[in-house]
Amino acid sequence: MTGRWSLSARIVSGVLIVVSGALIGLGITLASFTRFEVTERLDNSLQEVAERLAIVVSDWRRSDAAEGIAAVARVPHVDRRTLAYQVVMPDGGMVLRSQNAPERPFCVPLKDGFYSQPSFRVYVAHSQVNQQIILVGEPNFHRHEAVLRAVLLTLAPLAALFPIIWLLVTWIVQRSLTSVVRLRAEIQARNGSNLTPIPAQDLPPELASIQAAVNSLLARLTSALATERAFASNAAHELRNPIASQLAQAQLLQGQLNGHPSFDTSVLIVEQAKRIGRITDKLLQLSRAASGVAYTSELCNLVFLIDLLRRDLAKDDRIEFHNCGTPDFIVQGDPDAIGIMLRNLLENALNHSPGGSMIRIVVGPSGVVQIDNDCDVIDTVALKRLLEPFERGSRDVEGSGLGLAIVTSVARQLEVSVKFDSPVPTQNSGFRATLVFEKSLSTCIAYEG
Repeated sequence: MTGRWSLSARIVSGVLIVVSGALIGLGITLASFTRFEVTERLDNSLQEVAERLAIVVSDWRRSDAAEGIAAVARVPHVDRRTLAYQVVMPDGGMVLRSQNAPERPFCVPLKDGFYSQPSFRVYVAHSQVNQQIILVGEPNFHRHEAVLRAVLLTLAPLAALFPIIWLLVTWIVQRSLTSVVRLRAEIQARNGSNLTPIPAQDLPPELASIQAAVNSLLARLTSALATERAFASNAAHELRNPIASQLAQAQLLQGQLNGHPSFDTSVLIVEQAKRIGRITDKLLQLSRAASGVAYTSELCNLVFLIDLLRRDLAKDDRIEFHNCGTPDFIVQGDPDAIGIMLRNLLENALNHSPGGSMIRIVVGPSGVVQIDNDCDVIDTVALKRLLEPFERGSRDVEGSGLGLAIVTSVARQLEVSVKFDSPVPTQNSGFRATLVFEKSLSTCIAYEG
């Protein structure tokens, strides 16, 4: 899953993108509406102040106004945010101003209405009594501060709402996907040794159909594996009989030709019949391995099985067996499949080691089985090639080239780790096959036999 988002992450991110877009659009709309409303209220206040001021100063007179000196109205607690006003005559002469107003008249037309300057928002009003004109200005920075505060107060709840929405969406999505997680766990539990149908669960219709499809697939797979196993068993029976009959006839012919010039030919016929029998057995084993013969939850006594194979294969006592000291070292897997895998490893060791050399089998703790034999060093490339079907290390040695391919196929189904080393670790030659039965159920006690 590297580089890919989970289903919950995709749903949460998708919902949050939509919600974020909606909140951003709502925020822009609210900010624009708030700005418009605040600006309108400030303009109304500015106009109201100008109109009231026109009434207040309508009766105001000053003797030095004719001299061009504007009077300054000084009041306490006036700062740079306070409204500034000027009283001018139609000719532009200023007769009165507030202490925070510019000394020169605002540069605006002397007509009633609102005007914008770089530093002030100005409203012009005419006195109804005399010719005086009142100019009231609001500092732009104060207006911007008021608009910004109003916008922030409007958008703050939306910003605080986003993490709450994220938490709620995440919780709802994860809660909704609980059934998906349960179904995934059930499907992951199905493997070569567990093909049972998924039990009924409280699933939504979309997942219930998936469960039904998986159960149908498991049923078909179980039926197919059963058919393959039956075919392999029947084929083994049908092929072995005529091959055994052919071998018996060849051996009978060989006995009758003893001392005859054709005796050597009869020997070759017998050897070829035996070889056909061996290849047929290997092909049947490979077929059984490919059909999933190892897919089972049966238990197998590994020590007993290895000892049985040792006695069957090594009539000359070439196989040393060092077990764990208990006759009941149990592993999970089909006994026939485990037997096929171990037999091929032992036959491979016997066929490719010098005559008279010993084959060493060690069953260690935690289900580790090691099979060592003497041989020349096999390089990595050749060893990898030998794992393919019908690949042989030497044409001078009897064999079918299927042994290691069968071993790897069965080991994969049994979930057994298999490793091949050449030379044997700590030695300069030899070949070692290491099997690790992950599903071992017994613990060994040190013992040699």
